[in-house]
Amino acid sequence: MPSTAGSRLLENYRPPFDATAVRKLRESGAIVVGKTNLDEFGMGSTTEGSAYQVTANPWDLSRVPGGSSGGSAAAVSARQCMVALGSDTGGSVRQPASFCGVVGLKPTYGRVSRYGLVAYASSLDVIGCFGSSVADSGILLGAISGHDKFDATSSKRDIPDYASQFVAIDYLESKPLKGLRVGVIRETLEDGVDSEVISSVRDAVSHLEQLGCTATEVSLPSFSLGLPAYYILASSESSSNLSRYDGVRYGNQVFGDELNSLYGDSRAQGFGSEVKMRILMGTYALSAGYYDAYYKRAQQVRTIIRNSFKEALDNNDILISPAAPTVAYKIGEKKNDPLAMYAGDIMTVNVNLAGLPALVLPCGFVEGGPAGLPVGFQLIGAAFSEEKLLKIGHIFEQTLPGCSFVPPIVADE
Repeated sequence: MPSTAGSRLLENYRPPFDATAVRKLRESGAIVVGKTNLDEFGMGSTTEGSAYQVTANPWDLSRVPGGSSGGSAAAVSARQCMVALGSDTGGSVRQPASFCGVVGLKPTYGRVSRYGLVAYASSLDVIGCFGSSVADSGILLGAISGHDKFDATSSKRDIPDYASQFVAIDYLESKPLKGLRVGVIRETLEDGVDSEVISSVRDAVSHLEQLGCTATEVSLPSFSLGLPAYYILASSESSSNLSRYDGVRYGNQVFGDELNSLYGDSRAQGFGSEVKMRILMGTYALSAGYYDAYYKRAQQVRTIIRNSFKEALDNNDILISPAAPTVAYKIGEKKNDPLAMYAGDIMTVNVNLAGLPALVLPCGFVEGGPAGLPVGFQLIGAAFSEEKLLKIGHIFEQTLPGCSFVPPIVADE
């Protein structure tokens, strides 16, 4: 079937093979019902950057579902499918999961093969999982995980039995998470985050404490550095990765009198404005006079962030933050303000820079829309600790009182 990556440049492209993750799902008996919408080449936070259409949020059709994997999140939220795949380069699974009130899981870098994934930033891209429950997301992860000879970055670690972590509520102890150390990242609950989002996350932490956890605040002073470092690194890698779209090998071709005009016109008419801007930013950061000032320094910041997470996770079992500083906003509200849109990724990009796993699940509501708007919070674990995150998330989900995260368009049917 067509694989467009949300771009006009790949409008008529049909790949000759399945991605490894999709092939594994088919071999496990999954029924693939279709492709979902996304920001072009995964570059965006609202799914408004698709060359084809704007996806609506099932909780309020006038609001965005998040992005870039907003189509997948919206499809699961609206119960159009049981589970869905998405790509997470800087939060593109977790932020839409928060906006749409579903579970979003970003695995450790290397847990799932990237073979067949349309590349954006190869050192950051991860195939992630959406589900309406933690158990569904965990089952999906188990089906697509594992080493792949076609992906040199995929891990050879054994795959745990994730389903074994999903114990029914009737068999849980009164304090099922007793002894668990939870670190709440102080920098994620300060200025710039909606007060209602902070309140919902604090309530979620209180609920974890009722389940037996010990929660303390932890400081990651380098946390704010992640956003500029991420956009330099991701744009630089996209500049390299997207050079393959030249109108010759695949994708739409605009005929020219000579090679440069064929390349230039094919890209000019095929790429959208956001993709062009990020390619130009990345090319600039990699240029001879600026490589050390931008790309090299961003890599150094990445090491600092990775070390700060390691130190915090040596003293805590998991770390907690909001999944996004706001709930879903109106379609068109931030489309013409890219800096404001980029700032919305501040909660998620550091996890990709460090290559860690993270689980987002809904924890409450704020006012807005026909039935309120969901808020998600993020659990961050050490590398390859998805099993622990799924266990904690499943217990939290089952014991959270009085919350049904079913959007009104489904509940009314």
